[in-house]
Amino acid sequence: MSAPRQTRDGAVKPLVQPPDPPLGDEIEDPDALETGMPAGETLRIEIGPDLAGQRLDKALATAAPTLSRARLQALMAEGQVSLAIPGKTPVPLISGSAKAVAGTYAVNIPPPTAAEPLPENIPLSVLYEDAYLIVIDKPAGMAAHPAPGCETGTLVNALLFHCGDSLSGIGGVARPGIVHRLDKETSGVMVAAKTDAAHQGLSALFAEHDIDRMYLALTRGAPSPAVGTIQTLLGRSPGDRKKMAVLKSGGREATTHYRVEKTFGGGGKHAPLAARVACRLETGRTHQIRVHMASKGSPCLGDPVYGAGAPAAPVKAAITEIGFARQALHAAVLGFVHPITGQTLRFETPLPPDMAALEAALEAL
Repeated sequence: MSAPRQTRDGAVKPLVQPPDPPLGDEIEDPDALETGMPAGETLRIEIGPDLAGQRLDKALATAAPTLSRARLQALMAEGQVSLAIPGKTPVPLISGSAKAVAGTYAVNIPPPTAAEPLPENIPLSVLYEDAYLIVIDKPAGMAAHPAPGCETGTLVNALLFHCGDSLSGIGGVARPGIVHRLDKETSGVMVAAKTDAAHQGLSALFAEHDIDRMYLALTRGAPSPAVGTIQTLLGRSPGDRKKMAVLKSGGREATTHYRVEKTFGGGGKHAPLAARVACRLETGRTHQIRVHMASKGSPCLGDPVYGAGAPAAPVKAAITEIGFARQALHAAVLGFVHPITGQTLRFETPLPPDMAALEAALEAL
């Protein structure tokens, strides 16, 4: 267990570092990093003399910006906040309006209660289905499964309606049938299990990296060289727990093979303004492609998290003109051996209309 500490920028380190999000595949899913704070953990927040005398809820929120005043007030009302006094039993602090005193405060973050998702009649683009599994082309804007702030309208809600009782309980109550995930704003091919045997078999394939996965990204500029392999350690960013980052130590090995298929703009002595890049995953870590492309200086266009820096003016104008409003990433290919029948399956989908429109606009540069 690591000792809690507060960084120079005021961030609070949890007593127990949360593990990487579960599941073995490319977890392009912000709900895996939803709050940036661990659940079911105890945080220690240091209040210094500069904050002493302020309202307690305000002082704690200032010292721990990842917790809002409203959240702290709710935790206080539940008796989850106390001041550590040496030699004495901590007494819960229930009033946010009380004056803060300098010292170490303990804040308990109780684990969330997982709600059982309900079936919803949401249309699905089904690429393949049998008694054991279902393959769909997930649209951008649909989360894989319910999470805080996104309890309805997810793929799980749609699958529960489409598959009926056969999906119940497969893979857990909160994520029935889900073997891997795509980020809410990433489109493309996903497979879900309909039986326990299929779930176990698919999970094993993903864990062993015995899956053919190819993503298409439209990037700012073009990674160099045009063909290569990115192999790094990937883990939560030490400066922002809501993000993933390339690490010098710790984290998990992540390998992406990429190829620049096409470039846009530039020419001659000028570097490309944008590119279409095919990325094949050897491993599948949280936000792997987005972080790896950003690490090459060519983040996915429209990426709100890893796309630091504005694209060239003509590219920015193209994005604005067509109203493109997500990271330009599409899971184009998914291939695997059926875990029950042994049949070799491979599914490929074209770019969805919004990414196709963006590519057409880029080709006109």
